[in-house]
Amino acid sequence: MDLTAARAAVDRIEDELDRAPFVVAHVFERDERELALAFTARARRLCKRGRVWKSKALLTAVKNAGYGFDRKRALSPGGADGIFLLTRAHRPVNSMMQKLFTRYLDKEDSGARELAAALGVPVTELLPVRLVSHHLRLLGVLRNAEGRDTLVIVDYDDE
Repeated sequence: MDLTAARAAVDRIEDELDRAPFVVAHVFERDERELALAFTARARRLCKRGRVWKSKALLTAVKNAGYGFDRKRALSPGGADGIFLLTRAHRPVNSMMQKLFTRYLDKEDSGARELAAALGVPVTELLPVRLVSHHLRLLGVLRNAEGRDTLVIVDYDDE
């Protein structure tokens, strides 16, 4: 996927975001495993407020979803692009942790429970992850299933 294809994928779902808990923008395949990349209306709203919606940095992060989620390298080695797990154990607590845990997964009316229900799992089974590109991190939750992962973007971090 190049940036033009990433832009087309984001453009294609934009009108549908208000009608569903999440909308799949693109399905990547790597190592005989699918990864469905989806966005929420919440992510779009926050990205628009931060002036990063459809930016080159966001589209580059979308493109990087093609790397897939490697369970053997679930934690970021630093400086790498791709999908990496966020944990509550990291200290000091950073902005990504606050946005994903405090303001989304742990917050009662954030939409996390509805999203989990739409994915067919309890909130506790959603893996908190960041989709990393050089200038931006898209924050989301990952659902592992047989042969297919679903990554739903709910926020971003550019600090």
